[in-house]
Amino acid sequence: MTDDMRADVPHTARIWNYWLGGKDNFAADRQVGDQVRAIFPVVIELAQADRQFLGRAVRHLTAEAGIRQFLDIGTGLPTQDNTHEVAQRLAPDTRIVYVDNDPLVLAHARALLTSSPEGSTDYIHADLHDPGTILAAAAKTLDFSRPVAIMLLGVMHFISDDDKLQEIIDRLLAAVPSGSYVAAANTTTAINGDTTAEAVRVWNIDAQPKLKLRSPERIAQFFDGLELVEPGWVSCSRWRPVPLPDGSLPIEVDQWCGVLRKP
Repeated sequence: MTDDMRADVPHTARIWNYWLGGKDNFAADRQVGDQVRAIFPVVIELAQADRQFLGRAVRHLTAEAGIRQFLDIGTGLPTQDNTHEVAQRLAPDTRIVYVDNDPLVLAHARALLTSSPEGSTDYIHADLHDPGTILAAAAKTLDFSRPVAIMLLGVMHFISDDDKLQEIIDRLLAAVPSGSYVAAANTTTAINGDTTAEAVRVWNIDAQPKLKLRSPERIAQFFDGLELVEPGWVSCSRWRPVPLPDGSLPIEVDQWCGVLRKP
């Protein structure tokens, strides 16, 4: 049995699921989740902001940019408003391919394959470190001669080598035509500084895989040459946010995001 499937080894997808209020987690996951939360209480808001950014980005890409194909890499455990659910509510003919290397996510992949009759969904068990395998398998569902939105949410920060990450991003973007998009996010310390850094240190003691913090400036550099969609690189909670009931904006969190177009 791999560490991914062991209940006694804390695991990223299950910890994230715990923070989002899900039930697909074990005591070891909740223990690390609580340790991080004790140091960094706004981690719940961060997890929620990341998920809500996915929904807003997919709605923008579907309704405003006219995208009908999504390659969602680093899917995580299914929850409410997965990419295909958001996109196909607006455009039932949308095609989505999910990618994750986690056997736990694979075990739950049936929940990601409930496509509308007009569209299509697929799940690929593969690793972001191997973009060639991802692209070859995704081509069975997606037409790479037409624009594709590549979703890199909650996955970039698990590749510690910047050069390797740049190589992967370049390979993915080279495979899609002009008019394609990428939505990306990476954890940073821009908002809460040392508090976030300490929470990540605790995370990296036991949880797998390890997480790498990056500055907003470094995150943006991975996508040089692309056209940045307004409002640019911001905290996930501030990307086209929905005001709270009192009219205020959600608090900023240390998850930096952007949506970009390939010219």
